[in-house]
Amino acid sequence: MTSPRVVHLGVTGHRSFADAEGVADRLRVALDKLRGLASDKAGHAPVRLEILSALAEGADRLVAKVALSHPDDTLVAVLPLAREEYLEDFTSAESRSEFEDLLAASRLIETMPPAPTREAAYELAGHWIVDHSDTLVALWDRDPARGRGGTAEIVTYAVACGVPVLWVRTERPREGGSWREYLDERE
Repeated sequence: MTSPRVVHLGVTGHRSFADAEGVADRLRVALDKLRGLASDKAGHAPVRLEILSALAEGADRLVAKVALSHPDDTLVAVLPLAREEYLEDFTSAESRSEFEDLLAASRLIETMPPAPTREAAYELAGHWIVDHSDTLVALWDRDPARGRGGTAEIVTYAVACGVPVLWVRTERPREGGSWREYLDERE
């Protein structure tokens, strides 16, 4: 039996987006296509994805959960801050619990060195993820970054580094309206 080829898949994306189920479906299709392409290039050797994720709410966790539903895939947690400090960024007990569960499921935990600001810490983690990835998956609406180390900046960095980007389209939820109103307006 041939050893699986490991594809290091970095993650960047928004913390919230509309139609999470639709995004998850598009992500599953994209990851299956990526596995197929990687397998074909390796002479049909099996492919194992190793997800590099900061485990932030939203895209980071969605990609981790979808990938970990595949029996051979693994997770590397890339924390922008020390665990205790990073937990402060999660708004609910449920979110902190989900983070802890994914952290426990991680094959490896990388914690970035201290940075002068939180934004700089997120940027450093995003760059580390790109620097250690064969491909970057971006759950992104293609809008400009809303802060240092945001999705658009990390995608731009990946492109500049020659790391292929697998884009999964998202839409941010509309503020002040319900999800249903948002979806009705998009149809």
